Amino acid sequence: MRERALGYNGTAIGTGFGRLRYNSGHDTSAHDAPAAKHRLTSMKTAGNTGSKAHSAEVPAKTKPGENELHATGLPPRAPILILDVGCGIRKQPGAIGIDRNPASQPDVLVDLDKFPYPFPDNSFDRITAIHVIEHLSDVIGSMEEFHRLLRPGGTLRIETPHYTDYSSFCDPTHKNHLNSFSFRYFGPNHGGFGYYSQARFREISVRVKLLAFWKWLGFEFLVNHFARYRRFWEHYLCYIVRGKAMEFEFAAEK
Repeated sequence: MRERALGYNGTAIGTGFGRLRYNSGHDTSAHDAPAAKHRLTSMKTAGNTGSKAHSAEVPAKTKPGENELHATGLPPRAPILILDVGCGIRKQPGAIGIDRNPASQPDVLVDLDKFPYPFPDNSFDRITAIHVIEHLSDVIGSMEEFHRLLRPGGTLRIETPHYTDYSSFCDPTHKNHLNSFSFRYFGPNHGGFGYYSQARFREISVRVKLLAFWKWLGFEFLVNHFARYRRFWEHYLCYIVRGKAMEFEFAAEK
């Protein structure tokens, strides 16, 4: 989905995961990769997701030597499960990648605008959506789906262009043009508009990247270190001191 290649890019998978196809009929079928190094374990949708239950293959939260750790009295350290939404051709190593573009060869082929995704509630410790949210039709619905999939306290990373950057409008596949306060509806400082969604996220950090000239002049430092200055910049300066991209970190509150 990332716009670096055809707007929704993708790459050959190098993690050894099998490949699943998830089509509009909600059928999934596994195709084992010849050099697979990880066993995929079935996860079935639990709880009320608003539609018929789905299943998808994801790695089990076990690792070699876990029984030995129990034998020695040491607690097992389960691996973190990461979902890379719109993984494109640069899927994160070790993550489960989903994308709508079959050319990206994701682990699970999913129409990202149709909910629910084929995973049960509270499946993941971390979700990343890198240059994806601007392509999706329903920002609020997508955030609610991310919230459903994250375990309590699980983290969400979103990267997206700032709406004053030319890349926000030059890509015809972009449906949303956002600023650094666009996700406040999901937190306590929702400006009276929290009724749009029951999903709640705690904001961990927001980083705004500016065009290089303004960064060198020190504006990026001011925007990122003083919340009041960031608000002032969004209101009065951003069409002159142009933004480039934004990086958000959230934690799911449940």
